[in-house]
Amino acid sequence: MWFKELYEIWRSDNALTRALNDSQAMLEEANNMFSEAIRSLRRSDTNDLAFNIYEKDQMINKYQQEVRRNVLKYLAITGGLNVIPGLILASIVIDLERIGDYTKNITDLAVRHPERLEGGRYEEDLRRIEEVVKRTFTDLLPMLKESNRRGAKQLIDETYWVVKKCDEVVNSLIGEDTGEFRTNDAVCIGLYARYLKRIQAHLLNIASSVVNPFERIGYKAEEEI
Repeated sequence: MWFKELYEIWRSDNALTRALNDSQAMLEEANNMFSEAIRSLRRSDTNDLAFNIYEKDQMINKYQQEVRRNVLKYLAITGGLNVIPGLILASIVIDLERIGDYTKNITDLAVRHPERLEGGRYEEDLRRIEEVVKRTFTDLLPMLKESNRRGAKQLIDETYWVVKKCDEVVNSLIGEDTGEFRTNDAVCIGLYARYLKRIQAHLLNIASSVVNPFERIGYKAEEEI
């Protein structure tokens, strides 16, 4: 059963429709959190925030609980005849909850490193990574709404390099002591790259739910689309 068929099931059942809408709201909230955390850490010389990201993270947690509640309601009403739609939604919201946590981690860096974090020799890579992660957030929501398998596969193929590049930044920081960075800057850059990697990986897991059957969510597509 592919995502497009599942989407029709989600829209035909009130409990799953609410769960689907909550999942999409979670993605939008996570996108807003990410953009603000990046601005505070990388574009501002203070640790000011336009809104309370920790409260937003709690909101995402509540959304996750509500999705689970509606999935259980659907399973109870249908007698568990078709569990796959509920399982996929439950999988998606786990990734979204983790994105919220990693975004909160970036905010923690901004709070503890109130000066603008400069990337030094990694600056160009970090900026490219940031832009791709932002674009992944923006592109993913309509792909979910439209069950766009081809677009989701292309998104995975074109942006997976971010995961590897983040590892390269961390490994380089560990292996090359050039004296370029203060200790606190080096630690922040390494942690920041790690958080960016995890956020992008969770976004691509969500994209894979559009591309793959349930058992292969989180993996590359086995077939051409």
